[in-house]
Amino acid sequence: MDFISGENRNQMVLLPDSIDDYVDEYNAVRVIDAYINHLDLEMLGFAKAKPNETGRPMYNPKDLLKLYLYGYMNRVRSSRRLETETIRNLEVIWLMNKLSPDHKTIARFRHDNTAALKNVFRDFVKLCMKLNLYGKELVAIDGSKFKAVNSKDRNFNDKKLTERIARINAKINEYLHQLEDSDSEENATPGEKSSEEIAKIICELENRKSVYQGYETELQEGSDTQKSLTDPDSRLMMANGKLDVCYNIQTAVDSKNKMIAEFEVTNEAVDKNQLTPMAKKTAEY
Repeated sequence: MDFISGENRNQMVLLPDSIDDYVDEYNAVRVIDAYINHLDLEMLGFAKAKPNETGRPMYNPKDLLKLYLYGYMNRVRSSRRLETETIRNLEVIWLMNKLSPDHKTIARFRHDNTAALKNVFRDFVKLCMKLNLYGKELVAIDGSKFKAVNSKDRNFNDKKLTERIARINAKINEYLHQLEDSDSEENATPGEKSSEEIAKIICELENRKSVYQGYETELQEGSDTQKSLTDPDSRLMMANGKLDVCYNIQTAVDSKNKMIAEFEVTNEAVDKNQLTPMAKKTAEY
């Protein structure tokens, strides 16, 4: 007896399979599709909710929102991974009608519609309220640290900037001494840097020092104590027993069906003073 064999990939068929047959009637992607199709994205505050009258056609924000929600439900956060899903995942191919936006388009959609995405969450909560899915009697509120894309090396505070500027000054002084002691390039010892090379290095160090001094001025003149370059709102905080650049996500969960009733993304390093505002926001529903 032989093994079970699949179909020959080169076999011609008279009637190709329908994509709809690959997604059963109880699949969650049908819920995403039906819910988003009824939304008024312009009222919710989405950018470019209506097509342009001229120029190149753009993606419907409803399609990008479907992809975003699918990624949220299946823990696919990366824009590049979502792009990959559009060409290999049958559920996503069905949901997107075989559309495959590139990762830059997906990332731009998220960046340009931060507030609108929060409005979608609020709209969904209201829908769940009508369906009596929330008990509205007891909620649990807690904070979780979510690692940002920003690395620790690209996060600065006054102390770190002062140390880096001091190291650069020391390097500059070291190279200045080398420049004073060096002879002409023709008489330089083999392996040593020439005067032109040293001058170029000093110029680069001065430029880097100027950038750090600019960051230092921003912190001194503003109310923030930290500056992150990749994710500007992220902050260095304690997460899972170690320091990392993160966001502090405050979440309120209803006790009836363990559904999220409210959330807030903060850059506060600790949960102190977060309980009361979150409880008030949750009570507004």
